[in-house]
Amino acid sequence: MKHEAYLSTGASIYEESFRIIRAETDLSRFPEDVSRAVVRMVHAAGDTSIADEVGFSPNVVAAANAALRRGAPILCDASMVATGIISSRLPAGNEVICLIKDPKLATIAEERGITKTMAAVDLWLPYLDGAVVAIGNAPTALFRLLEVVAESGVRPAAVIGIPVGFVGAAESKRALAESPLALEHLVVHGRRGGSAMTVAAVNAIASTDELTNTSRQSL
Repeated sequence: MKHEAYLSTGASIYEESFRIIRAETDLSRFPEDVSRAVVRMVHAAGDTSIADEVGFSPNVVAAANAALRRGAPILCDASMVATGIISSRLPAGNEVICLIKDPKLATIAEERGITKTMAAVDLWLPYLDGAVVAIGNAPTALFRLLEVVAESGVRPAAVIGIPVGFVGAAESKRALAESPLALEHLVVHGRRGGSAMTVAAVNAIASTDELTNTSRQSL
């Protein structure tokens, strides 16, 4: 069976993918460093309209990248997020922490009437100060994070908050973006989100060169 001509090398597919994304996506409202993360998120979603729903604080990429260069950990709500982070891109051998498999969580969640992801966020507290938070699955984790920060006064350096779903996802991301805590943040408003977009954003941010403000991997 004959097929139409198609690209068959990784380099050519990569180059053409990002050419199409930049041609079809309106990136004009984003600072350059945020734009690079958005391009990666669009690529992960296969959907250029994602860019229209991105909300951000202007310094989120700079704040997150600086924290990683200082050795800050990355706190993840789900194993899929933690697994997707590319360790070779992390500038300081940063620890990627996901506590969702902690055996204590089921008991804590049942006793308190909360989700396991909420209970896991409570266990983040010793690591939270100056950390980069990556939430890609659980809206309840994002809601609880805001509560923990308000209650404790311990602040992460930045929050990549892109949980997906029909219950609480849109509301949790709006709560982060509009919070009086004024946390550095990157979100995709509405129901869309997920591990792939969250990981894409974190990997892009980790790859940003502090001095030249460019990516170590060309887009």
